[in-house]
Amino acid sequence: MTLRDALAYGADRLRHNPDLRAEAARDARLLLLHALQISRAALIADPDRALTPGQKAAYDALLQRRLANEPIQYITGEQEFYGLALHVTPAVLIPRPETEHLVEAVLAEMKQTKLNGPQPKRGALRILDVGTGSGAIAIALAHHLPHARITAVDLSTTAIEVAASNAARHGLSDRIQFVASDLLGAPAADELGFDAPGSPASGLGSLGWDAIVCNPPYVPTADRDSLHPQVRDHEPAAALFAGPDGLDIYRRLVPQALAALLPGGLLALEIGHGQREAIAAMLADWNELRFVEDLRQIPRIALARRP
Repeated sequence: MTLRDALAYGADRLRHNPDLRAEAARDARLLLLHALQISRAALIADPDRALTPGQKAAYDALLQRRLANEPIQYITGEQEFYGLALHVTPAVLIPRPETEHLVEAVLAEMKQTKLNGPQPKRGALRILDVGTGSGAIAIALAHHLPHARITAVDLSTTAIEVAASNAARHGLSDRIQFVASDLLGAPAADELGFDAPGSPASGLGSLGWDAIVCNPPYVPTADRDSLHPQVRDHEPAAALFAGPDGLDIYRRLVPQALAALLPGGLLALEIGHGQREAIAAMLADWNELRFVEDLRQIPRIALARRP
């Protein structure tokens, strides 16, 4: 079997799963590249190269995993987010393109308020990333805000390990600290020497943040059966579902953020389809409330400033 044959063979196998037909050819190519550990350029340059029996077996094993609706990202262990390669495992939600809008919005706000620079009177810009998962948001922000100090929290210690490894991969461990926490409930770790007012023992909610950023779980539990099997059956439920209406985390986080942000501090949230009005009601007493739409003109990001 040649590489060319393998692509056709893999795509044909994947098309037997109706949930995978639309991306069968793409998935077959990605799995072949991963099985052989070759680049796309190498595939294009030598399509008549023959697979060894071991390579064919490895490819078949990956195809079988994909046929069971396991996400490509978990099979390959990789996902790109905001131009940065991240390691992902079944312990973390796979970063989505929609969440890049959240990063873009926060970067724009930091530039607008001229906080992307050294602040000699008050120390570095302090950002809290709540529910960090793979660390995607924290790492993207740290990469583009060289004077920021970011604390990234997650309830899952396994997710924290994945995120910390991604930060190390991009040389950002000295500017991102990771804390196991249920939202802002944990004591703040200060082992990296981040400067912040208040006592570490008094919790993350007392430190006075310039910005709090969060892509929380926001899928209503009633919508579980409507999700694609690769999401429903493989990604961590705790990172997807948030009560009957999907708003449970926002109800807890918004009051915590109000207490934790500095005056004028930014709260930036990713939100789900149809949740704009409910989020607007929660943030009615905040300043400068606005929403950012995604490419489908769906309100995706809520931004507000602490009064």
